[in-house]
Amino acid sequence: MARRSRHRFLLLLLSYLGVALGYHNVYGFSTPRNHQVVTAIEFQEAILSCKYQKKTSPSRLEWKKLGPSVSFVYYQQAFQGDLKDRAEMLNFSIRIKNVTRKDAGQYRCEVSVPSDQGQNLEEDVIALEVLVAPGVPLCEVPSSALSGTVVELRCQDKEGFPAPEYTWFKNGVHLLENPKSGHKITNISYTMNRKTGTLQFNSVSKLDTGEYFCEARNSVGYHKCPGKQMQVDDLNITGILGAVITVALLILFCGLGACYAQKKGYFAKENSFQKNNSDSKAAKMSECDFKHTKSFVI
Repeated sequence: MARRSRHRFLLLLLSYLGVALGYHNVYGFSTPRNHQVVTAIEFQEAILSCKYQKKTSPSRLEWKKLGPSVSFVYYQQAFQGDLKDRAEMLNFSIRIKNVTRKDAGQYRCEVSVPSDQGQNLEEDVIALEVLVAPGVPLCEVPSSALSGTVVELRCQDKEGFPAPEYTWFKNGVHLLENPKSGHKITNISYTMNRKTGTLQFNSVSKLDTGEYFCEARNSVGYHKCPGKQMQVDDLNITGILGAVITVALLILFCGLGACYAQKKGYFAKENSFQKNNSDSKAAKMSECDFKHTKSFVI
């Protein structure tokens, strides 16, 4: 019984495989080839090759760009969309004359050829990577700082692909990533991160005063930001003490002046004058009220 069951299961499996293969041949389904990766530099040309082995004239040739929504690139023997005016066909392949970063993505070549069982569809998938040089990086350098404090300089680029690495310069001299390995470094208290573009002084000193700029570089190219001056000054203890003493003396003189005026009766005279003034205003108001009442009675 067990052998018969196995035999029936194998026959059933083979019949399903036969149906699947027949469906594949009749309706034109095929397994895509291994993905190709094409690398191109922005504003140069790129060739997306369709590895179709030409046997007979294809009844249909289409190129599509894959993504969240599939869009036609080459359809009914004409280019579509962004490649309409800057691409040409080379047999079954596409030559893009002026590649931009927007062209990056996956493309699929579909070739439909007639066969004895119907139409057979062959596919090829190509991934296009566009290398982009960094733009001018954005550098953040404080104009002033106090010695002994922590100061961080930042450098960032958002255009380069692959992501660039960063290098800092002081007064035109390249700062080493590991300052302890340098012979002419006067301050080894900084740390540099070439991936994130930060330059941090753990305890900045007057020797760190100078002009700083950053360079962003990848395999395609590089750019530098304009230099910015950073001035480091010591904390002026004498000036701070002088300012505190001056403020204290002003407060003291104001207090003494107020006490002197109080003793001389200046505040009392002013209060008396205000009281007399208010009494006269009240008398005038009473007289006016009396006249108004009298006229009303008449």
